[in-house]
Amino acid sequence: MLKAVILIGGPQKGTRFRPLSFEVPKPLFPVAGVPMIQHHIEACAQVPGMQEILLIGFYQPDEPLTQFLEAAQQEFNLPVRYLQEFAPLGTGGGLYHFRDQILAGSPEAFFVLNADVCSDFPLSAMLEAHRRQRHPFLLLGTTANRTQSLNYGCIVENPQTHEVLHYVEKPSTFISDII
Repeated sequence: MLKAVILIGGPQKGTRFRPLSFEVPKPLFPVAGVPMIQHHIEACAQVPGMQEILLIGFYQPDEPLTQFLEAAQQEFNLPVRYLQEFAPLGTGGGLYHFRDQILAGSPEAFFVLNADVCSDFPLSAMLEAHRRQRHPFLLLGTTANRTQSLNYGCIVENPQTHEVLHYVEKPSTFISDII
């Protein structure tokens, strides 16, 4: 049994999308003709064994979000639930607050995705790597040039084992080209 958690933030965040995010919540902003989080849900739904997709954020469950969730459940034939934070809790805070719902049913593994990251999401390949390596966590990163890397969280890895040694959120000086 597998689950996915998609962190969607809330209306106080998403300042880079302003003024567009004043009209449309960032997770529902169209990318390639569909809401951004639909790409995430579609990638998760393609993973064999996926049983549930949880969205965590502090948007009010208004009509567009509710309609999207209902349509996604029907389209992908999977439970897609929205877990609303009582206040902005941040990445770790939201995961911790809803840990019982995430771990309900004792999933073999669960994916955590940020809704504002667009990617091909090689989730099946990540799951295979996770099963082979038997590490408790597997993290997907990509490379960026030195200038770009300063705008993102940077990962320092052991080049032999690829284990994470250090992480710095938006460093002021170059740390790593892995984001």
